[in-house]
Amino acid sequence: MALKAVDGLAEQVQADDFEALEEKVYRTIEMVKAARQAQASAERDAGRLRQQLDERDEQLQVLRRETVQLRKEREEIRNRVEKMLQQIEAPVKDAQNASVRVEIFDQAYNLRGSDPEYILNLAEYVDAKMRAVAEATNTIDTVRLAVLAALNIADEYHLLKRRQDNGSSDYRQRAHQLAQALDQVLGDVRKAG
Repeated sequence: MALKAVDGLAEQVQADDFEALEEKVYRTIEMVKAARQAQASAERDAGRLRQQLDERDEQLQVLRRETVQLRKEREEIRNRVEKMLQQIEAPVKDAQNASVRVEIFDQAYNLRGSDPEYILNLAEYVDAKMRAVAEATNTIDTVRLAVLAALNIADEYHLLKRRQDNGSSDYRQRAHQLAQALDQVLGDVRKAG
């Protein structure tokens, strides 16, 4: 059919016009070929993009499932940690409420505290102080012995506190001297540099 149209057209068109028309036809053919190639390339690209989108969708679905799983695991871990903390806190609370039986100057006392061993050590210390005061004063009155032992303990406390306060001021003074020495050395280094 295209050949009949060409034959009929060739009779009607002159040679110069035919060459111009022929050139247009070849350009049109080239443009159609280029368009088909571009379309094929675009379809291939679109196919690759669809494939990539499908792969990304699959990856997103996997990530969503993993995220859900991680959230479940995180919640399980949180619950386990909370149970562990409760188990840890329970003995501490029980220990705070635990009663410790001590003996001070032949008198039994039930004391409560968080550290039974510390309470026993304190009771032994107070007992030793009361016995030392009793030997030194030959006093039988336990109330008077307790007051004198408390005064001795208070005296020890204040002596230690005074030493610590003097020691800390000494440390502060020495630290201030070290800081000044460092500032001087650093100043010399900066000037030299």
